[in-house]
Amino acid sequence: MNRTVFLLGTLISIALFSCKPKVITLESLLDEMTDRTVVTRFPQQHYTLKQFSSYDRKSVSPDDKDWWANADYTQFIREEENNGRREFVLFDADGPGAVVRFWMTFAGEGAIDGTLRIYIDGNETPVMEGNVLDILSGTQLAPEPLAVSVSPETEYERRGHNLYLPVPYAGHCKITYQCDAVTIEENRRRPSIYYNICYRTYEPEIRVESFSKEVLSQAAGKVEQTARVLLNPLLPEGESVESTKVLQPGEEISLEINRKGKTISKIEVNLGANNINQALRSSVLAISFDGNQTVWVPVGDFFGTGYQVFSSETWYSAVDESGRMESFWLMPFQKNAEVKLINYGEQTVEVEAKVVFTDYKWTRESMYFGASWHEFNRVQTAKDSTLENHEWHYDVNYVDVQGQGMYVGDALTVFNTADAWWGEGDEKIFVDGETFPSCIGTGTEDYYGYAWCRPEKFTHPFIAQPTGAGNFHPGMTVNMRYRTLDAMPFSEKISSNIEMWHWVKTRINYAMTAYWYAKPGFSINIEPDIKSVKVPVALKRADIYQPVVGADGKMEGENLEVINVSSGEIGIQEGEFGWSGNRQLWWQNGSEGAELTTKFIINETGRYKVNAHLTKAVDYGIVQLYFNGVACGRPVNCYYKNEVVPFAVDLGTHLFSKGENILSIKITGSDKNAKPGNMAGIDFIGFQKL
Repeated sequence: MNRTVFLLGTLISIALFSCKPKVITLESLLDEMTDRTVVTRFPQQHYTLKQFSSYDRKSVSPDDKDWWANADYTQFIREEENNGRREFVLFDADGPGAVVRFWMTFAGEGAIDGTLRIYIDGNETPVMEGNVLDILSGTQLAPEPLAVSVSPETEYERRGHNLYLPVPYAGHCKITYQCDAVTIEENRRRPSIYYNICYRTYEPEIRVESFSKEVLSQAAGKVEQTARVLLNPLLPEGESVESTKVLQPGEEISLEINRKGKTISKIEVNLGANNINQALRSSVLAISFDGNQTVWVPVGDFFGTGYQVFSSETWYSAVDESGRMESFWLMPFQKNAEVKLINYGEQTVEVEAKVVFTDYKWTRESMYFGASWHEFNRVQTAKDSTLENHEWHYDVNYVDVQGQGMYVGDALTVFNTADAWWGEGDEKIFVDGETFPSCIGTGTEDYYGYAWCRPEKFTHPFIAQPTGAGNFHPGMTVNMRYRTLDAMPFSEKISSNIEMWHWVKTRINYAMTAYWYAKPGFSINIEPDIKSVKVPVALKRADIYQPVVGADGKMEGENLEVINVSSGEIGIQEGEFGWSGNRQLWWQNGSEGAELTTKFIINETGRYKVNAHLTKAVDYGIVQLYFNGVACGRPVNCYYKNEVVPFAVDLGTHLFSKGENILSIKITGSDKNAKPGNMAGIDFIGFQKL
């Protein structure tokens, strides 16, 4: 035989053997979960990642008004009778495949008093059954963080329950929930049962070892080891480059690596500035690989702290209370990498930066790491504020990526401006041109692993809420979700979106960060936005709704900037009581003698005739109004025995200087017939220049 032909044949045989699919097992999936190199390479054992969920089945097409339908609970594939039991089917998929992320939450009597069953490969006997919470977030299958409920600061019944233990299956998997409390009628579903189940479907020739009690028992050591590694990851030590520099406005710091066979394994950044909040937004992390910039994200958003310092510790990022920020994404390259930190702000920023790099073998399946950011600044939550119900919601885009790659996570930094939940929106992720999304969910907090809009902080290897201050009230919220086993491969393109679905029509800041890997030659739709990172960050509602008297002479009460309140609670009340914009500034439970101080801005010095549109009701007090410390007439009795009623009060004529002025209110007493509460409400103040 010709020696050349023999060698060629041998090499082909070795190549074919090396490409032969390995068996997917519970243990191999657990290994994959903690192997940081896996997401850097397009999977040779090809799979799709999709999701079953309880999304409202009225959502059929983006062209239909019901695309934003919100009855995302107690929606099942079907109802079955199995051995005399009524079971609701949550999941039904042919294999080979694996369930890789399972989330649920519940509300209503009896909702959690049910039995979850997992059926594998058509067997009528479930491989696993038990109380739903024992399986998802208890210890029946796995320890934390593979089975966990969040936030631990939230009452148990209001938590999101997350199972990250993979459940592989060779031929088929079905998951059911038996809950005797469930009633489903045409326009009524009770109690509330929400679920999202992410799963892989492999190509038919790939072999999978099905999950069973025996398999789980044999893998017990691996399960425990995986849990320990996720909670206490060992990071590879390597070479590093580092630098410290005080950046003037417009300056940058650059750390370069010109070595083949390497990957960035860690980036560490500390910032120092007089205004650290603005520095976290106006300082940008920009990273290039082999001459191509793939990362452009404000520093705080990239590391998952937004533009205030909130601690968290995940598989891919960590922030401590001192403000030290770390990233653990592997970022491979062929020849060189450059990490820049650029100061786009107006102040000097001290930067301490360190980049660690380790060995990596670049193959034809290797991909570049990418991250993008953009903000919808002061965006209207209603696409058309004149429309009612679901018709005024709309979808917003994290990123569209063209090419071949893996979607591996995203994060939101939101500044809310209302006493209402901002995140009712469902994720909608389209892969490779599909017309209906691979993943459509049940709410933003569900996508990020928690539940019921809860503001309590939590941190977990794959999900985190470093702050939820803005969930129910004006303030900032940061949500993160990172993907390993639930990473989403795409062969041609991916479009990641989520609904803008706020409970009220208002303005908010909504900043979106996306993380992915892609093969050379990819493109994205998000461009670096220098203008946006220069915008002053919002720390209070007045930073978005500035307290400026409008061209129509109106100063809306809810837009007054609250400077101080000596007792009681201040908020914005919504309701159809005849208020302008259906909302007012609302003061509750102020003690007699208490004072509320607010600020407003007038654009022109002059004398103005002023009237106040206040509110009266059975539990409202007697108040005295002041402009710039001068009393406006006599105290006003805001008691009314029957209902909530807005009314106008003539405050006389006053001289105001251009710029900031003060409106204060003092509770002087209460009507003898009034109920407790000592409330006060400002619909708006009207100014007429004389």
